[in-house]
Amino acid sequence: MEAEPLYTAEEMRAAEEAYEGPTLDLMERAGAAVAEAVLRHYPDAGRVAVWCGTGANGGDGLVVARELHRAGREAVVRLLGPEEKVRGDAAENLGRAKGLGLPFVDDAVPADVVVDALFGTGFTGRPRREAARHIEELSASEAPVLAVDVPSGVDASSGEAAGAAVRAQRTVTFHGPKVGLAVAPGRFYAGEVEVADIGLAPTETHNARVTGDILARVPRRGPADNKYSAGAVLVVGGSLGMTGAPSLTAEAALRAGAGIVTACVPRSLNLVFEQRLVEVLTRPCPDEDGTMTAGAADAVIEAAERADAVALGPGLGRTEGTRGLVGYLLDRLNKSVVLDADGLWALVGHLDWVFSRDAPTVLTPHAGELGRLLGRESSWVSARRLRAVRAGSADVGATVLLKGTDTLVASPGRGVLVCDLGNPGLATAGSGDVLTGVVAAFLAKGMDPRTAAAAAAAACGTAADLAAERHGQAGMIARDVVEALSPALS
Repeated sequence: MEAEPLYTAEEMRAAEEAYEGPTLDLMERAGAAVAEAVLRHYPDAGRVAVWCGTGANGGDGLVVARELHRAGREAVVRLLGPEEKVRGDAAENLGRAKGLGLPFVDDAVPADVVVDALFGTGFTGRPRREAARHIEELSASEAPVLAVDVPSGVDASSGEAAGAAVRAQRTVTFHGPKVGLAVAPGRFYAGEVEVADIGLAPTETHNARVTGDILARVPRRGPADNKYSAGAVLVVGGSLGMTGAPSLTAEAALRAGAGIVTACVPRSLNLVFEQRLVEVLTRPCPDEDGTMTAGAADAVIEAAERADAVALGPGLGRTEGTRGLVGYLLDRLNKSVVLDADGLWALVGHLDWVFSRDAPTVLTPHAGELGRLLGRESSWVSARRLRAVRAGSADVGATVLLKGTDTLVASPGRGVLVCDLGNPGLATAGSGDVLTGVVAAFLAKGMDPRTAAAAAAAACGTAADLAAERHGQAGMIARDVVEALSPALS
């Protein structure tokens, strides 16, 4: 399976409404699964404090407390809200808990484990003042926290945490992973995530998590291929002090299976590229002081005639000349284009350059770059990654790949694909240039932009894991990932 479903709160409600049995059964199974996780992960925990809200999530928590009590643990319940607000299945379980004589407390008590059952998938927005105080009080506990379904304060449908949120060591979620557990910042509050089957039927979701199986969709070189039919990539970039970026992009495109790669680079720096790039053809272009000018356009257009995809922007430089060059090329190139780095800088204030294109286009910004495109601070993007990548895709009418621990791929009118493959070793200079080269190679092989972008993220994540096995994560560099791309795809 190349993608796994990620559920929103609305999709979970629909799955529960389709269930034909008593909903109380679902709550029983959910609570039992959490209790089992507590016993499994914290076998030496004598006292467990279960913090319950007055909704369905609190009802799950009451089942947890009851099951732990039956297993011989001291389970203490803190109900945060008046009992008369507890309704439905949760009220039934409140009665059962009281019938067993479980202790209810009004204040925080010392515990070996704390179970967060305050808010579930129905939570959205910012917690009210009293709820925020309870969340902060729970978070201040020195004991490990296990969250029920979703850490309280995290929006299950987006991963946003607009106010106080519980930082859990583990989260046991039900039926399937939620969007908010896979997308930052929510993913960082969730800790280790386990999925518990509670008896609901599988359903389709709008958003999905990419798996390594997506790499099977990347066309491989066959016996009848030549260097052009395997995919021809043109890289346009480089400037004084920035020769490494386009070099990494070009080498990554080759390692990702492109048959031939050409690099359009500043004429005054061509010798540097000739010496550095053995398997890459170079095309010297007019420049001023080591930066290509708008006068390079004709040379680029000519070089692009035999290319299937163009990587535009790595190390290109940030001058009015390069801005003009980017605009001209986006208008004239009837080729697939992946736009990154200085190409994205040039695009600020000119999103119509992409929107008016008929050929496939992929943008690969990090939070700061996407923020500039949207006229927002990078912190706004980081706090609302799902919303931001969707907005970026809608504004440019093209595929946007938002880089990060959870790489997000959005295309107009389509669900977001989340890729969390890889490791922290990717947080190194040049890894974005590598990703650009892989996207370009996959576009050159004829893949559609959304799949090419998601597969490229998966390829780089898989390659990073292979590179870490050889070099470790601490000192991993972008070239390590380039070298591991071919084994990752093989």
